[in-house]
Amino acid sequence: MPNQLIHQTSPYLLQHANNPVDWHAWTEPALAAARAQNKPILLSIGYAACHWCHVMERESFENDAIAEIMNKHFVCIKVDREERPDLDKIYQIAHQMLTQRPGGWPLTIALTPDGHAPFFAGTYFPAEPRYNMPGFGELLEKISAHFHENSEKLAGYHVSFNQALEKLNPQSSASRIPDPLTALARATSALAKQYDREFGGFGDAPKFPHPTQLELLLVVARYPNLAKQTQSAVAASKTAAQMARNTLTHMAQGGLFDHLGGGFFRYSVDRKWQIPHFEKMLYDNAQLLNLYCDGYRLFGDAQYADAAMATAQWVAVDMQQPDGGYASTLDADSEGEEGKYYVWSETDLRAILAQDEYALLENYFGLYGEANFEGSWHFNMNPEMSPETDLESSARHAEKTLHAAKSKLLKIRDARIRPGLDDKILSAWNGLMIKGMAKAGRVLAQPEFIQSAQIAADFVRENMWQDAKADRSQAGRMLAAYSQGKAHLNGYLDDYAFMLDGLIELLESSWRSADLEFATAICDAMLARFEDRENGGFFFTSHDHEKLLCRQKYGADDAIPSGNGAAILGLLKLGNLLGEPKYLRSAEAALSLFADDLERHPSVNGLMTIALQHLGDQHATVIIRGGDASDQSTSVEQWMQFCYDQYQPLTHIFAIEKDAKNLPPTLALRKAGKTTTAYICRGSHCTPPITSLRALQKQFGAT
Repeated sequence: MPNQLIHQTSPYLLQHANNPVDWHAWTEPALAAARAQNKPILLSIGYAACHWCHVMERESFENDAIAEIMNKHFVCIKVDREERPDLDKIYQIAHQMLTQRPGGWPLTIALTPDGHAPFFAGTYFPAEPRYNMPGFGELLEKISAHFHENSEKLAGYHVSFNQALEKLNPQSSASRIPDPLTALARATSALAKQYDREFGGFGDAPKFPHPTQLELLLVVARYPNLAKQTQSAVAASKTAAQMARNTLTHMAQGGLFDHLGGGFFRYSVDRKWQIPHFEKMLYDNAQLLNLYCDGYRLFGDAQYADAAMATAQWVAVDMQQPDGGYASTLDADSEGEEGKYYVWSETDLRAILAQDEYALLENYFGLYGEANFEGSWHFNMNPEMSPETDLESSARHAEKTLHAAKSKLLKIRDARIRPGLDDKILSAWNGLMIKGMAKAGRVLAQPEFIQSAQIAADFVRENMWQDAKADRSQAGRMLAAYSQGKAHLNGYLDDYAFMLDGLIELLESSWRSADLEFATAICDAMLARFEDRENGGFFFTSHDHEKLLCRQKYGADDAIPSGNGAAILGLLKLGNLLGEPKYLRSAEAALSLFADDLERHPSVNGLMTIALQHLGDQHATVIIRGGDASDQSTSVEQWMQFCYDQYQPLTHIFAIEKDAKNLPPTLALRKAGKTTTAYICRGSHCTPPITSLRALQKQFGAT
């Protein structure tokens, strides 16, 4: 019979609903049962696209003998880490504290029934002893015995563990804001020490994209004066540009990128970016879409525009759901095998393609020698490929032939059994993708991408947002997840902060007053529900969230950017746009709280370091107001096209129609004239109206 997970909406939890394990979701009845029965909790955290989660399910959770041990000795709780990042973050830290090594998924934790303190932590375990690891059934027997033999010692363990976690919260020693230039220089220097000079990226295999850190390098590359004012030669613009460009190029040419269908895979298992872990995550692609658009604007490299275009098209076709929101993940596995959907045998390629098509594809992807993935080919661009020379054909003909070959393969691939789609819609990840699609639309001149972002924003507002009470006694509330027609779970800081930043980017691409109203409501709710008004900064969980082992403030970026970093950035952007001092004060208070972290580890706190630069002289907010409809000489479109062509990461540009209604007072003061008019504002000071494109270009040349 199905277990208790059959009543959940998470695709990941539903995958386990027919296991012989008596799984429960993280609910009060399940936690109460552990207390009443004096059983430890076996907490298993994973997600639908996780390869090793599937392996552990097949080996252990579908094994009747192991399930019997689990049910006898534990209250077993399954958690979708994408729906409950609050639990995942706490117990990933606990894993690192207990084992002195990073965690991962599936995460396997044994908790005390009172206080939910972890006393054992691990990740994947095989059913039988293997890989120098014990068999899972044998391990469970030992964990249960340890709990009952040490019950008195473990009874108050949650108190000491809570205290240890509390010490990880930022404790700034002084009320100060770090120097932006020093933080930038130190961040660039730290990244240079980890940088792989040959293949790009940071560190060795497995190699992850680190988009926030790459975005930080683009900022340094764009504003050489920021780096040159410091004593660190490593922070020079040229060095930052080289690190960013080499990494972007290798990722786009390598196997991390899906060269047929678009989009990026999770990470590379090797140093050269050749073979990925094949799952596709919405949050990775959102950040990389944003990054490649910026890389294209800064360096003018067409392959970055191509990667961004293909990724945005993949998002619009495969990830945007009929109701408007963006789905979460695509599995790494299909038909029980990782990567099977994406790879090709030489025999299949020769059978599908014409001789000239295969010859070009062979050269383009370097299909020589032994296949690179378990006897099949996973496509990587051959950096030395030269179709004009090797095929004695024009570039146009080679491009046409390559397109025909790819189209044939994509059609065949589309008919294969697809990897599983986790179609739940997460507010936080949708905020990231709204930002990416909005930017892609304006940088690549593709209005349909902006429309896609607007549709997603409308979906979140209509289905996952609860308006504030009319009497202002309660702030608005964002719900974290939507699946099977139901939105649920109290939202986290990331849900508010990423959606706020995404809406501001959307306003830069296409002004809609409703989006500004939504962004302002989210910002006000974020301050009301998450801000520590006494010490500054933002908790990850709201003031009315269920009580967990610890309540924390996270500043460092992970695979997903820091919620505090995004909150600060959003507050600074919106505060400068609206001239709202309370937003700016909250941002500065948060930066002050994280001052020690920003000074010691600015590259780890990359988004916050970027946000910090918005307090410097390079930051500006530009308001462009449309003129009379009869004036065709200087249209808003011309002005915006000029602005779009510039990579100005610290300048935020908003074009507002002349007849826009219900503008906030500060924006209403930036009046439209007979011709297109611009205002450049820094802090509380704005330039006089700029009424010619040449004058605007001159001003931009000074930034």
